[in-house]
Amino acid sequence: ILKKLEGAGPNIPVNEVRPSRVESIYEVELSTGEILYSTADGGYIFTGDMYQVAPQGFKNITEERRMAARAKEVAALDENQMVVFPATGEEKGQITVFTDIDCAYCRKLHQEVKELNDMGISVRYLGFPRAGVGSGSYYSMVSVWCSENQQDAMTRAKRGESIDEKQCENPIADQYRLGQQLGVQGTPAIFLDDGRLLPGYMPAKRLATALGLTL
Repeated sequence: ILKKLEGAGPNIPVNEVRPSRVESIYEVELSTGEILYSTADGGYIFTGDMYQVAPQGFKNITEERRMAARAKEVAALDENQMVVFPATGEEKGQITVFTDIDCAYCRKLHQEVKELNDMGISVRYLGFPRAGVGSGSYYSMVSVWCSENQQDAMTRAKRGESIDEKQCENPIADQYRLGQQLGVQGTPAIFLDDGRLLPGYMPAKRLATALGLTL
């Protein structure tokens, strides 16, 4: 399969090839995180999610694979590179959120951070300026990350208040690229430790339920 792909073009970034759950069909994982499928001889490649027909209904095998890969990436993240709002008292769970300063639903979620913290949920922010690296949102996020009090700067920025412009070595561009690799298409993009991706705003109580917490 690899030889076929290499022969098709030098810019196909294959990370791993492994057997799928279907005989003679192989999973081809690209370095971007995308999963393709191939016949055993590599002659045919196709995309899309693979579902298993089970007694309880359709089971998304491809999404299970994505979840495992995302969980591994989330576990490897350096919390020192994030803006973290820790749980109050005992931590019962955490969410990792790719956020944008100017996004209305990011601001709505941020209004509930205290409620999440009070329920024992830590909120860990990564930067994802939707307009891209070099945009106004990007530089606003850089200023937040470079502030002496990151939490305060994040909160004020998400209220629409002006914050001091700052520059320093920062992870925003790398976090933006990671978000793209993990399939982030909009903000907020909420990741759970098991690799689930919850796209868009979700109220605090529903997030607690998704984490398996009893309210």
